[in-house]
Amino acid sequence: MNGADHDLSVTCTIAAPRATCWRMWTDRKEEWFCPKPWRAEVIEEDLRPGGRSAVQMFGPDGEETGPMEGVFLEVVPGERIVTTDAYAAGWVPQPPFMTAIWTFAEEGDATLFTATARHWDAESKARHLEMGFHPGWDQMMAQYKALCEAEAG
Repeated sequence: MNGADHDLSVTCTIAAPRATCWRMWTDRKEEWFCPKPWRAEVIEEDLRPGGRSAVQMFGPDGEETGPMEGVFLEVVPGERIVTTDAYAAGWVPQPPFMTAIWTFAEEGDATLFTATARHWDAESKARHLEMGFHPGWDQMMAQYKALCEAEAG
């Protein structure tokens, strides 16, 4: 088995420089992170290995999910962010669901952006698909792309 066996991902080319895309990811996550009409609220984003990542999502009818709690495993400014929910801040183990890998690659004047959910096993991957991975992450990606391109003007 390799890591990709349990991956789900979405990719798009964004007509914006990589620096703009990075800034939209790090500074304006609440505007794109979950499919509208849901909204995301960033509780904490400590962008360093071991730093806390916590986001709460709210539905249009008062629903709440999360907070989605985890830690950053890797942060390469402008290029890559890796988070996992296998740990809470302080390296406290918790039941894992996935590791998220976000990559930003230059493609001429544009950015190739990929968001990957790497699951611990086939069952977790299947559960994520059943939860609506593609409709949700596809819409999230479209929102992110639109925000980045609007910012780039």
